[in-house]
Amino acid sequence: MMWPLKKGLRRFKSDEDGNATVEFAIVFPAFMFLVVAGVEIGMVTLNHVMLERAVDLTVRDIRLGTGNAFQHDQIKTTICNRAQFIDDCDDNLRLEMIPQDPRAGLTIPDEPDCTDRTEEARPVREFKNGQSNQLMVLRACVKITPLIPTSGLGKKLANNPEGQYALTATTAFVQEPQ
Repeated sequence: MMWPLKKGLRRFKSDEDGNATVEFAIVFPAFMFLVVAGVEIGMVTLNHVMLERAVDLTVRDIRLGTGNAFQHDQIKTTICNRAQFIDDCDDNLRLEMIPQDPRAGLTIPDEPDCTDRTEEARPVREFKNGQSNQLMVLRACVKITPLIPTSGLGKKLANNPEGQYALTATTAFVQEPQ
């Protein structure tokens, strides 16, 4: 009676059928998680780079002082036109432009003023056009919806009830004399 059982167990031990299926079942989910996370972080990086570049190009136009005193809506429109990958930029971008005293250090709020789609529209926290030779800080903040919100990285990035994350770009410049 024991001999057929031992023979069957020995045959089962040496049989390699289904080996690839087990390996696939273990490795595939981890591999797909890495691929999805890579795509998500790529989109985060793309959005952030486009926001930073748009803010830098727009501030360059402001800094050169071509005789125009740029207003909030003009700056916002220019940034949104240059940051092409940001969805719903016109409704979702908040700007803060704050004059600074170069001898007093940076005195901007720690938390950027970002949009929140659950709240009613708020007026701009602070937006003042600077005078000639005045140090200014411009901060842009936009909320982005993750590309794949159910992925591990998409869930971790989204830190508000709408499932969005904030991207900010901050730059300082000196108004050129007219």
